[in-house]
Amino acid sequence: MKVNREQLMRDGFLILREVVTPDELEMLRASYETLIERQGGRKWLSEGAQPRINIVPHVDESTADAAEMWLRDNTLGVARQLISNADAAAATSMWCMCSPLKNHGPAAWHRDIHPIDMAPMRLLQLDMLENGPRYLQWNIPLYDDDVLWAVPGSHRRVNTSQENAELLADPRVPLTGGIPLELKAGDAVVYINFLLHWGSNYSTKLRRTLHGGHSIFTDNQGSGCARYLSKSAREQFERWDAQVARSQDTTEAALRAVMDQDSGAYDAALEALQPGTGPAGKLVLTIYLCKAVQLMRITTHSDLGHVPESLQRVATGNHPISINWGPQFADRFSVPELEQMWGRFEFVDARLLHTEEYFVPGYQSGPMQYFFEDVSEPFSASDFVASWG
Repeated sequence: MKVNREQLMRDGFLILREVVTPDELEMLRASYETLIERQGGRKWLSEGAQPRINIVPHVDESTADAAEMWLRDNTLGVARQLISNADAAAATSMWCMCSPLKNHGPAAWHRDIHPIDMAPMRLLQLDMLENGPRYLQWNIPLYDDDVLWAVPGSHRRVNTSQENAELLADPRVPLTGGIPLELKAGDAVVYINFLLHWGSNYSTKLRRTLHGGHSIFTDNQGSGCARYLSKSAREQFERWDAQVARSQDTTEAALRAVMDQDSGAYDAALEALQPGTGPAGKLVLTIYLCKAVQLMRITTHSDLGHVPESLQRVATGNHPISINWGPQFADRFSVPELEQMWGRFEFVDARLLHTEEYFVPGYQSGPMQYFFEDVSEPFSASDFVASWG
């Protein structure tokens, strides 16, 4: 399936027709109903406005098509045409969003960004415009679905003053410029997660919408069910396992280069993490590495009174698309090494901090002291290296 990358970069999303063909739908629907029953069926569906199932723990030979969906030419093949580094495109999560057993109405408009442990929105956008997206999200409905709305082009810019006013007044109603992304069963929308989007109505209308992604950084969750898949799918997950190991080793190499004040090794590690990335991309990678050290320090300290609760929560999990490999990654470093690295990265952290706690609507974050959208004092990865002295 050939797709239009320029349109994705312009609008922030692409609607693709019949990603699941009509003759495939019934079999895929049956597989997902089996997986939902294994998750807990009706009892589980009563939990929350948008019950979601991670299919990986429940897949077997009889439901292998549910996982292999993410490896097909019209999913993985499409991602390879759109993502910043085609050779590194890998599946991330494999979820299914389901209808609840009672009406919950609309969610809030948001971008799938949490700047407190990622980076300010504008810096992420400059990286995306320079290098292309590192990560792509998908919705693939097995039944007709018009729940998702989006503001075309909003992935390229921060919120307008009008959008902020509307979001502060009521984030659960249509936003000026927003449009419904109307999908028939088997269609798909692939989109950049910076896009302002909205779950317009979580009702009891039957909904089984596959939700997943492809990224150049992944923890390869799907390898947990690979033994049940076809030979070619197993081999793909094995290659991704090796890719995860390389990415984690390269992340460690970058951090040790910072600790050793080795600018050549640091630049080489950034190039290995994302080959060909430009200055905006290197800055975002540097911020991600700063956040990784910050989160690892949290996992190794018992006195957390000074650490925001939101950061404490993030530190207990992982977020591979921003090279946060989880608490166990801290085992690669001693506590003194983490302190030494943090001493270097304080240069970066200081430039990400506002003078006081504040709030911007439309993000996956409450009020915080870190900048939501842009820094007040521009800086670069080269400035960070120069700060080592």
